[in-house]
Amino acid sequence: MAHATKDLSALARTDEEVLVRGGLTFHDITELVAQHTEKKTPKAWWAAFSVAFLGMLTLVAMLAYQVWNGVGVWGNNIPVGWGWPIVNFVFWVGIGHAGTLISAILFLFRQRWRTSINRAAEAMTIFAVICALIFPTFHVGRVWVIYWTLPIPNQMEMWPQFKSPLLWDVFAVSSYFIVSLVFWYVGLIPDLATLRDRAALMGRRLRARILGFFALGWCGANRHWRNYEKVYMLLAGLATPLVLSVHSVVSFDFAVSIIPGWHTTIFPPYFVAGAIFSGFAMVVTLMVIARKAYGLENVITIDHLEKMNIIMLVTGTMVGFAYITEFFIAWYSGVPYEQYAFINRATGPYAWAYWTMMSCNLIFPQFFWIKKLRRNIPFMFIASIVVNIGMWFERFVITITSLHRDYLPSSWDYFVPTWVDVLTLIGSFGLFFTLFLLFLRFVPMVAIAEVKGVLPEADPHFYETHGDGHGRPAEVQVNRGRSS
Repeated sequence: MAHATKDLSALARTDEEVLVRGGLTFHDITELVAQHTEKKTPKAWWAAFSVAFLGMLTLVAMLAYQVWNGVGVWGNNIPVGWGWPIVNFVFWVGIGHAGTLISAILFLFRQRWRTSINRAAEAMTIFAVICALIFPTFHVGRVWVIYWTLPIPNQMEMWPQFKSPLLWDVFAVSSYFIVSLVFWYVGLIPDLATLRDRAALMGRRLRARILGFFALGWCGANRHWRNYEKVYMLLAGLATPLVLSVHSVVSFDFAVSIIPGWHTTIFPPYFVAGAIFSGFAMVVTLMVIARKAYGLENVITIDHLEKMNIIMLVTGTMVGFAYITEFFIAWYSGVPYEQYAFINRATGPYAWAYWTMMSCNLIFPQFFWIKKLRRNIPFMFIASIVVNIGMWFERFVITITSLHRDYLPSSWDYFVPTWVDVLTLIGSFGLFFTLFLLFLRFVPMVAIAEVKGVLPEADPHFYETHGDGHGRPAEVQVNRGRSS
């Protein structure tokens, strides 16, 4: 028994050294994370929020302009009927993949390093899917009858086309959004109760009531924890297949068509790998800034960032392999139209976009084979932005290059986005960052309860070996200041 206790304590210390630095206690974690939702709003937050909110207003203005004038204000033409809006839709859905992947799949595989980053990543998922849904919604033109895409009984007996992959998108993305939102909210409940109790102690009654409403009466009882863990496990099990299915279904928009460059069975795994790739890149971008601004370097450590960089390296290599495989499939098929589509991508009018994509997604992530670069924060920040640029160009290349030269050369045309297209894309980033900044201001960006679960004190044998906790081993009581 004593031997087993010693082993458990050693294991806990090893995990702590990797997952949480600075010898933080339960109380330290609560103070460190909760104070950012309680103190006066920093000026830097207002500055960032003003810029993001201006971007969101731009999006609203562009969408209103499009509704008033029609979809002709976008650059879509013949033969490029799918242009900028579909590119942006697929891009934002891909960004939304990392959050649920970190939360659900890594949770089921008992990867404890997820605890410091899962909350912000889940929030990112929800906001990215909101941005994604804007584009197909307004792409239909008459947005006020968008409910026709849903199978709602009506007096005209009109039903959606169930054979269309566009309708499959409606079900896949909406299901993914709802499950992700519920999963995120359930994980928040213990932390909302913590904030509620702190607000009550501070005498902030209105805040305590609002937080108490959303905390659903949580008091940390044993029965509450048992029910919570069951629900969390079930939602993780439900969300996991959705992570894999939602972008597979999005890829069916292309793969089930007969357009050269789209009609290929590699698309579902290729799209899923690309989505995880871009999603993790966006998480790294956000976490590098947030951990520095909020002083959370001891909770979101360099080890967390390195693990995400390793995942980017793996998924980036898979995406690069898919690029090369596409060329092989086109050559091996013996279909001249298919072969021309890929030659046109690499050497045609959009070769600049194709080689931008290849450079950003295939070549740049290979630098992460070097450990020093994986742990270098300025480099990983630049790399994450480069990857997101490359992944946006991937969707641009797939969509535009297969359409702008179709089977009829007389209809060939060069797609150019209009100013409305460009401002709508910029505005979608404004919406995303507005929502994310509100999340940082009002919600604990780190899952307090889950991070406490990876501290040595969470080990039931900890107090048998360390008394009241003041006798923590010397290797744990390291520098309590910040570390990179």
